[in-house]
Order: sequence, then structure tokens, then C-alpha cells
Amino acid sequence: MSYRTRLRVVLVIAGSLVSVPGMRSQAAAPDLERGALLFQTCTACHSVLGDGVGPDLRGIYGKKAAARTGFNYSAALKSSDIVWDEANLRAFVTDPQALVKGTAMTFPGYPAQSDIDAVIAYLKTFK
Repeated sequence: MSYRTRLRVVLVIAGSLVSVPGMRSQAAAPDLERGALLFQTCTACHSVLGDGVGPDLRGIYGKKAAARTGFNYSAALKSSDIVWDEANLRAFVTDPQALVKGTAMTFPGYPAQSDIDAVIAYLKTFK
């Protein structure tokens, strides 16, 4: 299976409407293709279809943390009173435990700034 075909499969599974054939990253723009590939790590727990171990991530950008019904969030995340804006998403995908001590999110975080940029840009495509 070619790289483009694998990427299309990832984007369809993730529920994104991004058009892959014409997609080209600009030098200063986050790489959505890389974000889609990095997001495969997240799919171990999260599904935009709502059937993952972790909560559905579709449409979380700009929303209050732990507000989606139908998922049993940790007490730490419920009481965090954070909104998934740019700064909070960056902090969370860098080190979830540092932002919300006691969260059930066990992901170690992305260390590279370019990876963080790509994943956040990709998350923003989930409507």
C-alpha cells in the first residue's frame, strides 16, 4: 500500500475531510500529513467515532475539558476547569500529567515542537 493510500485511510478513519491529493505543507504551516501519522499513536485509546478507550476527540478544540457526555473522565480532569485552546492543547500533548496532575491520560507526550504543531493542527480538523 502506498504512502498516499495509507494516509487516505488514516484520514477517512479519523473522520477528517482534508483533501489529501492537493495538500502541500507551507514552510511555516504545521504539517497535517505528519499530524495524521502522529495521531495514529493517539488511536490506541482515542477514536473520533466515540468507541475508543479514551474520549472522542472530534470537535474538542475550544471546548471545556471533560464536558462530553458518555465518558467517565478522571476527577482531576473534571475539576481542572480548562478549555482546549491552543495553549492547553500544547501543554497537554507535551506532558498531560504536568498540566492536569492525576489525569488518567498516560501518554508520555510529544517532545518535538514540530510534532506538537502537527498534531494540534490535525486535531483542529476534527469538526
